Amino acid sequence: MTVKREDQATLARARGGDDEAFRALTDPYRRELQVHCYRILGSLQDSEDLVQETLLAAWRALDRFEGRASVRAWLYRIATNRCLNALRDRSRRPQEVQAMTEPPEPTRRTEPIWLEPYPDVLLDDLPDDSAGPAARYEARESVELSFIVALQNLPPRQRAVLVLRDVLGFRTDEVADMLDATQASVKGALQRARATLRGRMPAGERDRSPLPDSRRERELVARFASAVESGEVDEVIALLTDDAVLTMPPQPLEYQGHDAIAAFLRHRAELRGAALRVVPTRANTQPAFACYLPDPHAAIARSYGMIVVTLTAEAIEAITWFSDTGLFRRFGLPRTLPIP
Repeated sequence: MTVKREDQATLARARGGDDEAFRALTDPYRRELQVHCYRILGSLQDSEDLVQETLLAAWRALDRFEGRASVRAWLYRIATNRCLNALRDRSRRPQEVQAMTEPPEPTRRTEPIWLEPYPDVLLDDLPDDSAGPAARYEARESVELSFIVALQNLPPRQRAVLVLRDVLGFRTDEVADMLDATQASVKGALQRARATLRGRMPAGERDRSPLPDSRRERELVARFASAVESGEVDEVIALLTDDAVLTMPPQPLEYQGHDAIAAFLRHRAELRGAALRVVPTRANTQPAFACYLPDPHAAIARSYGMIVVTLTAEAIEAITWFSDTGLFRRFGLPRTLPIP
């Protein structure tokens, strides 16, 4: 797909140094490029940085853009390769995971996954028709935490191929051109990536969750928030599926099942010494909660962490805890709450 006729005049002005023309060409794709980088990197901060790098690289390379591909495909080519370079650059990530204070023995130890939640408010203006006809995943499910976590367990090149092909619907030949690869290597990487995802994501998992803002979702969210604020671990456990999982990226610890999760929650409650205050929000199209810990010396509660919950039709099947309080401002949330 070449540059649209209506874009050709704008492209000519941009090549002449017209900033407004360049923005007219690229602004329609800024948000979807950020979500694309997030899927590959798992980090909101890194995705924002990579979009800026992508647009700067595109501006500098305008004179070499021949228009044989669409502006959108050209930007995705730049963004994808910038993401792959970032994944090779270990300086973007902390070299060590800070160990938790004497946690209960986990059900399973995993490899650290560097992951951040993505605010739903940033998905509001994501175009619904951005995926091509070959896409296998809908926009909603392709940003859910279970999918993002599964992607982070793929090798970088497989990750990029699967996102470009199955999420965005680019053709095999387009993906091969973006990655400077052969079509055969793209097909092989895609086959391996799909096989890995099938093993990590049970079929039909997403079809079981209640619709966003449905009465059932509101009921589960309200009961969970009440249980957390009252400090009633048993009430939290009563809302979970039998095989529910609690994780805390990048901590390499996984707690599965009622007994393991209850032991962990009681241990953390004892360390905190007070029940949390929560403010509902949304992340990765799922219910989330900003958590605040009351200050024993002041009438405020301070930002403490964030919870994202994954729901089935009737219960909670996953709790994901994020301890980075720097995320709060990206969700438009205050760092402190007054306590009456």
